[in-house]
Amino acid sequence: MPTTVSLPDDWPAHPDRSLSLNRMGSFDWDLETGLLHMDAAALEVYDMTPGEYDGRPESLGPRVPPDEAARLDALVSSVLKSGDDSYGAYFRIRTQDGQLRWTHTQGRVMRGSDGRPFRIIGIVRDATEELSHSAERLGLDEERRRQTSVVESTTAALAHARTVRDVIDVIGDAHGLERLGSMGMVMGLVEAGRIHLVAEGPADSFVPGTRYTRIDEQYPMSEVVRSLQPRFLDSAKEFAEGYPELWSKISSMDISAAAYLPLIAQARPIGAIGLLYQDKDGFTQDERNLLIALGSSIAQSLQRAMLLEQEHDLAEGLQQAMLPRRIPSVPGAEIAVRYRSARMGQDIGGDWYDVIPLPGGRVGAVIGDVQGHDTHAAAVMGQLRIVLRAYAAEGHAPGTVMARASVFLHELDTDRFATCTYVEADLSTGVLQVVRAGHIDPLLRTRDGDCRRLPVEGGMPLSLSAEFGRLEYPVTTVELDPGETLVLCTDGLVEHPGADLDDGIQLLTELIRSGPADLGRLADRLCGVIDERGGDDDMALLLLRRQAEDVPQGGGRLQQHVAPGDPEALVAARHMIGAAVRAWGARERADEIELVADELIVNALMHTDGPAIVTLRVLTGPQRRLRVEVADRSSALPRRREAGESGVSGRGLMLVDRLADVWGVEPRGSGKCVWCEFVMS
Repeated sequence: MPTTVSLPDDWPAHPDRSLSLNRMGSFDWDLETGLLHMDAAALEVYDMTPGEYDGRPESLGPRVPPDEAARLDALVSSVLKSGDDSYGAYFRIRTQDGQLRWTHTQGRVMRGSDGRPFRIIGIVRDATEELSHSAERLGLDEERRRQTSVVESTTAALAHARTVRDVIDVIGDAHGLERLGSMGMVMGLVEAGRIHLVAEGPADSFVPGTRYTRIDEQYPMSEVVRSLQPRFLDSAKEFAEGYPELWSKISSMDISAAAYLPLIAQARPIGAIGLLYQDKDGFTQDERNLLIALGSSIAQSLQRAMLLEQEHDLAEGLQQAMLPRRIPSVPGAEIAVRYRSARMGQDIGGDWYDVIPLPGGRVGAVIGDVQGHDTHAAAVMGQLRIVLRAYAAEGHAPGTVMARASVFLHELDTDRFATCTYVEADLSTGVLQVVRAGHIDPLLRTRDGDCRRLPVEGGMPLSLSAEFGRLEYPVTTVELDPGETLVLCTDGLVEHPGADLDDGIQLLTELIRSGPADLGRLADRLCGVIDERGGDDDMALLLLRRQAEDVPQGGGRLQQHVAPGDPEALVAARHMIGAAVRAWGARERADEIELVADELIVNALMHTDGPAIVTLRVLTGPQRRLRVEVADRSSALPRRREAGESGVSGRGLMLVDRLADVWGVEPRGSGKCVWCEFVMS
């Protein structure tokens, strides 16, 4: 037999009861008469009794704030005019106790055959709980978005950190603490079994005796390093009970919660970080997950920064080992040198400077740049610097020094080339012999502070000149007056990304003009501009100022290479001789010395196939003498003879014999040298 089921008498429930139990009511609005019928459940939603309502919409006015009523009227009017059949809206009502409560209404528009609306049937319901859940969900979503933003912004800031100090600044500055909602931060790094406190905040919060702590001590950072697990302290009481010794020293900071996180990189602890909070009551699980994720990001950034600092220290040590450890004291000169590493790559490069003491009181100044910004460039630079220094110290002429250095670099089995400027200076005369191998021109700052470019004829970069068989390096002779400054630099000082090289040189010229007179301060200012610009090339700078009053007058030596068919070289040699004669105190015999020297040079060029090498020296003894030597490649000795009435040849040596105090000829292994001497009063 089928089972008989007993049902309640009121089953199924009447719709009115279903609506009422769910805090919903119905309404029927007759648009022709304007009457609005509302059942008891609908009036309950409006917090009204049947006796308070007379069937007119205006009677609901005390329960609906004016701005809400205006919004509802506009919505209904728009629906009626547009021809839509339904509408829905959330609005607020004011209950009898004055509180605002969210309500929702939904209506169906009835229209006649002509499309005109004549009736609206709908429901109203209490939407407080619904919107409360929605607001809660919105709050959770907003919190998740905030947490995601904290992680993203902190990670983005850490991506630019290149040093441990940068990492500390990202987390510990006011903006970083604000992102994390923290009032202070402490950070320690593991060093030789101890934790070195490298950051603490807020200001004046350092606890004496905690700069270095053992990992086995009862401190929160020590604990998280030992356990590799975070430690969240949800209250001041928990902090005080867990770490009474530390709490006794920091209780005045009003800390209500703290989070200590191990900083783990490659499965080993490198340190720990502690975040301190005020007015915080514990940590939610989401907050804990956020801080653990941040701890991992901070650890990776710290490890990267520590490796970069180690690489920088190694590169800087290598660079310093390649550069001269000290600049020699040069009588008659003030010298300042600077080097700045590249801001990209390995912070090392091939730029260098050098100052080389030479025989006869002369000095060699070198500035150079090996191609590349890596350890290979630095290694090549170190070898090239030593070789060029050796060639110069051997007494070779400037052009020969550069040519031999080019051959050496070409044979070094490297694909790198180098640019270079070599200056041989006699500070007693101020004569500079300048050789340039693909490098930028030097600058000259005058005594009154003006600055100008020194055009120097140049040859190809080192190595390339040997590869293409163009080893001729012309020598440019200029005179440096007392108080004037020679400026040698590499292109890292004048190159700007996207700018023309000439514009960079012009800017450097203006900086030198407006710079301080003190040489060291001037060098610092020029380097400061580079530091501010943050270029991606390294830079070397050498400033040499002549101070003639400090030069001992015992002697000096100058040398000039004069190639056949090179009138400019002949002019430079004459300029050098004139400057030397004036500087060395032989002005009363200047015309005689210049005439004799010029005769010897012209004879060497006319009667031999090669160049003439002119050397001027001051000899000391009972009498100071100026010695002029002209060497050539011919072994044929000159002969003094009388010239005929119409002859020209033969007069030269007669002139030398009559004007010079003594003269002679010396055989040389590769030719000869004609010399003469003049007594200087």
